Amino acid sequence: MTGATTESISSPEELAAALDTVGYLADDGVATAGFLALRMGKPLFCEGEPGTGKTALALGLAAAFGLPLIRLQCHEGIDAAQALYEWDFPRQLLHLRALEAAGDGKLDVDAAEQSLYTERFLLARPLLQALQSAPCVLLVDEIDRADDEFEAFLLQLLDENAVTIPEFGEIKAEHPPLVVLTSNRTREVHDALKRRCLYHWLEHPDLAREVAILRRRIPLLGERLAAQVAAAAHRLREMELLKPPGVAESLDWARALLALNREELDVAAAARTLGAVLKYSEDLDRVRAKLDTLLA
Repeated sequence: MTGATTESISSPEELAAALDTVGYLADDGVATAGFLALRMGKPLFCEGEPGTGKTALALGLAAAFGLPLIRLQCHEGIDAAQALYEWDFPRQLLHLRALEAAGDGKLDVDAAEQSLYTERFLLARPLLQALQSAPCVLLVDEIDRADDEFEAFLLQLLDENAVTIPEFGEIKAEHPPLVVLTSNRTREVHDALKRRCLYHWLEHPDLAREVAILRRRIPLLGERLAAQVAAAAHRLREMELLKPPGVAESLDWARALLALNREELDVAAAARTLGAVLKYSEDLDRVRAKLDTLLA
């Protein structure tokens, strides 16, 4: 914890400083978008290539303000039962049997039905947990992997910080969560969702900031090796690769080099550690053929 609170932040610069204390180095654009999300009470929709720090921003905000992070990882076919709630059917069944036994086989159907749909039998999933435990940071990660119906389902939560459960009623957050949605833009997210959010496109960091990130996250990493890894990663992003490396891959590459006790990134070291930064055999073949140029 840094001692900072969401209410104490009065400028983008102060937010950048708070994030810096927990290891997230925000540029002006990210700091401004995050500050406005705090001040305006609106969700922040972060879009960009994989590895640009979208998910890490939500983690950094939670750490900077000492708030719990609740994460919903989206995927194809995700529905309300996985994201919001479901009823504990086995416990409900046991409850009915207990009522029946207590009534010598007789059951008041209306009373029994009312007793089934109470908080006692409600299993909270990430979205409901966020409303119940706010203040918190709610990360809706990779929303582009979900379908149109799930996007529509999110609208009430983003509009009202509330959800309606048909059998139970409305549940509203006493303190609205700070919501961060991320997208790798594998498909276009609908305007109805984007209109409810502040939008920010995250780029890969520039060379100087990537060096700073590497050295901050890996204290044992020397300045020369950090600069070499960052420069090589930037050149890889300029190549036509199936999956260009993000900052996470740069960090893995640096850690792999340190694990091999390498103090500089030369052709031999790069050839041995490319698997830390590239994830497709086609990319590995393409880069191995150009290692001399990559490290020139």
